[in-house]
Amino acid sequence: MYIPSSIKHYWQVRPRLLLSVGAGILCYLLLPAQLSELQRLMIGWNVLAWLYLLFLWRLMLVSTPQHIRQIARLQDESASMVLALVSIGCLVSILSIMFELGTAKQVSDSLKTLHLTLTGATLVVSWLLLPTAFTMHYAHQFYRKGAQQDPLPLVFPGNLAEPTYLDFAYFSFTIAVASQTADVAVGAAEVRKITLLQSVISFVFNMVILGLSINVGAGLLS
Repeated sequence: MYIPSSIKHYWQVRPRLLLSVGAGILCYLLLPAQLSELQRLMIGWNVLAWLYLLFLWRLMLVSTPQHIRQIARLQDESASMVLALVSIGCLVSILSIMFELGTAKQVSDSLKTLHLTLTGATLVVSWLLLPTAFTMHYAHQFYRKGAQQDPLPLVFPGNLAEPTYLDFAYFSFTIAVASQTADVAVGAAEVRKITLLQSVISFVFNMVILGLSINVGAGLLS
């Protein structure tokens, strides 16, 4: 069977992403037609996002700096595209949650619980996936040209020369939670732009979460 070279390339470079996308699409197609189009899309997104999140964190927990360097070189061409796609997917999921919560008010109490569970799972996985994707991108920026860059893209306390994924996760999740960079200094203009982008997206995300939480709380009390 003929397989386009571009697909072969991405399978070699991004097997976890392609497996996750395939699982999400398959889930969407197999869901019963009784569900609305939006619900099928949200469930498919949940399968894709949770699976990809598990793949990424398994990779992050076992990778050494040498392994991270190899991944950065292998995935150099597609790094920015994947970050953009994940960011767009997470933001679109927020819009879908708003629509889903709107329909939840018009259903029975038993179905309302299912609606709220689906929106809650979508919200949690989207929030977790976004800083995780930025974690991978910060690691890519740090290691793609070697750790001898001057200045270093990120400067960790103690002048850590070979940070692991968990070090980058510390930086990324601090921005996601507190909208600040803590004790890690940004040393390169390109990384400064990425940090600004994550800060803006995280602020919007957190404000939407606050608004949705108030909405859901009011709906449960009514």
